[in-house]
Amino acid sequence: MPEINILVVDDENEIADLVEIYLVSDGYTVRKASSAEEGLKILEDEEIHLVLLDIMMPGMDGIQMCKKIRETSNVPIIMLSAKSSDLDKIMGLGTGADDYVTKPFNPLELTARVKSQLRRYTQLNPNNQASSGETNEIHIRSLSINKDNHKVLIDDEEIRLTPIEFDILYLLASNPGKVFSTDEIFEKVWNEKVYEANNTVMVHIRRLRGKMKEDQRQDKIISTVWGVGYKIEK
Repeated sequence: MPEINILVVDDENEIADLVEIYLVSDGYTVRKASSAEEGLKILEDEEIHLVLLDIMMPGMDGIQMCKKIRETSNVPIIMLSAKSSDLDKIMGLGTGADDYVTKPFNPLELTARVKSQLRRYTQLNPNNQASSGETNEIHIRSLSINKDNHKVLIDDEEIRLTPIEFDILYLLASNPGKVFSTDEIFEKVWNEKVYEANNTVMVHIRRLRGKMKEDQRQDKIISTVWGVGYKIEK
């Protein structure tokens, strides 16, 4: 198994050390930073495969750091925060985070989330699609998706998606005409039982539509079926 490097950014050393113990026991290599500035320097100098990022930090906070990371990288980001309100979750995911865990957290739950994001990001299970009858390339109107290289084109222009955004788009596009509820999207993409799926999925759909410039298109690719969910028509 290739080395997987995880960056933990948290100004509370006790929490960072605890997270490190659990991640190292699962075979990951951990780099720690006590500030956003230090974390960004590590990201610049080293190959990092996932970031665990605390929101509440002095100086540049986790929200600002997440935005900064997303300017250049699609590395998976899991936000950590002691605040559990829906608004905080939407803020965290709206900046480009892939998942959100509130403190105090169960370390086993956290490591399960890490594995889920890494599985998606590094494509450790590339054969999953073979048994489901899925095709590796999809062409719907101006949209082209290649699952092998995670390449998405709209009007022949490539758009950069995070692994979760890609999986949501691929799910909808590989089942044209089928309406998926937010709960169904969450369970199929996150491979977890539903927990506050509605806000989480809606924020990712909003980000996805933004990258696809759906607000500038008359012929929108992703349709909202009000009160039901989302679909893509051929």
